[in-house]
Amino acid sequence: MIHMHWPDAIGLLGVVLILTAYYLLQIGRMRGNALPHQLLNAAGASLILVSLLYDFNLSAFLMELAWLLVSIYGMARSRGRRA
Repeated sequence: MIHMHWPDAIGLLGVVLILTAYYLLQIGRMRGNALPHQLLNAAGASLILVSLLYDFNLSAFLMELAWLLVSIYGMARSRGRRA
């Protein structure tokens, strides 16, 4: 039986969200500049960052931080276009 701590479960959920966004993009079900795509990426990166606070890895932390910042930038840019 696998015993999983909550930071691991949170991190795995983050991975699922990011991979879901990528998969939907690749099969043409979602646009890369669409808000749902950006939200899935931002939420996934945030969850992975939380998990990394409990088992820190600098390179993974920097990657997910960059992923989150790019997602936030995309959301802000999209919002500016709609206004």
